[in-house]
Amino acid sequence: MKPIDSAQQKNRSIVRTLLFSCVLMFGFGFALVPLYDVFCRITGLNGKVTNTGPVVPEGSDKNRSVRVQMIAVNNESMPWAFRALSPVVTVYPGESKHAAYLAHNPTAQRMVAQAIPSVSPSEAAQYLHKVNCFCFDRQPLDSLETREMPLVFVIDPKLPDHISTVTLSYTLFDITTTQVAETSTSPNPSKPNSIGRNTL
Repeated sequence: MKPIDSAQQKNRSIVRTLLFSCVLMFGFGFALVPLYDVFCRITGLNGKVTNTGPVVPEGSDKNRSVRVQMIAVNNESMPWAFRALSPVVTVYPGESKHAAYLAHNPTAQRMVAQAIPSVSPSEAAQYLHKVNCFCFDRQPLDSLETREMPLVFVIDPKLPDHISTVTLSYTLFDITTTQVAETSTSPNPSKPNSIGRNTL
């Protein structure tokens, strides 16, 4: 009987290890967005944008233009369709520029997303000021809903002359599970904030 008992103990050990791994992976996915944000803030990598909110107009520099590439990326677990309405825009430094991304939830469930921005080259991040951005808030979409999500930004006239092209990228993460968990534990759950315009 000893060989059988040994095999059973080994199987139990494997099952416990697999269950622990599943819990660990779930916890990592649950915390991925805030961990990513903290990592970029500490290391300064990936061109995290820290200049946000209202900006005092200083006038635009019409003698120079900057090409801004708008990139949309889905995290591997995010099933939404996500794209920039204008993949490339040209702006004058100091000009307040309006742009937008389009998101569509093709699933049968209501989902909540969070967009994480990054700028390339990373040197340009400190010169990109976001006046208004859909990435400031979580974005809930009902099943089959499509939404235009606005963005208003300004390129600082102090942007170094050798930078003529800036790439602004947004990675969209599915945080539905996080939202549900926070709502269920909150004594006064409130509806998530969102900015955007529903489109047909």
